[in-house]
Amino acid sequence: MADRDAPFKILSDNRQAGHNYFLMERFEAGLVLTGTEVKSAKDGKIQLKDAYAAVLHNEAWLLNAHISQYSHGNRENHPPVRNRKLLLHRREIDKLLAQIREKGLAVIPTKIYLKKGRIKCELAVAKGKKLHDKREAERSRTADAEARAEMRRRA
Repeated sequence: MADRDAPFKILSDNRQAGHNYFLMERFEAGLVLTGTEVKSAKDGKIQLKDAYAAVLHNEAWLLNAHISQYSHGNRENHPPVRNRKLLLHRREIDKLLAQIREKGLAVIPTKIYLKKGRIKCELAVAKGKKLHDKREAERSRTADAEARAEMRRRA
């Protein structure tokens, strides 16, 4: 029971999303999964590297996410890559759709986690970074690390 009391347990993290995109507004969405997908996800066998979300026919979908087959799934196993429905409120879907259409932004899953026994997906509205933006971010990160190291050395 102590596991359910924890705020959440991260099952998969899309660390490349922060490197490749400017992450803006974030949403929490539920996922519609089959039984073997849930068991495999709880084992942490999820890959979000090329995944993205889209609004199709006024419903939100997670596309290109890879959830490995469950080891004891036999013939009832799921296909690893398939479209999975995201559970969002109507106003959130409308907001996402408006932002995608108007500003040319993308919706990227940043992490999948377990919250109160349910598998949730954190989505971020994102704008692609150019190569010079990535280099600038790397430079500022290096400068911050050097400054922190210098402060520790002086203390």
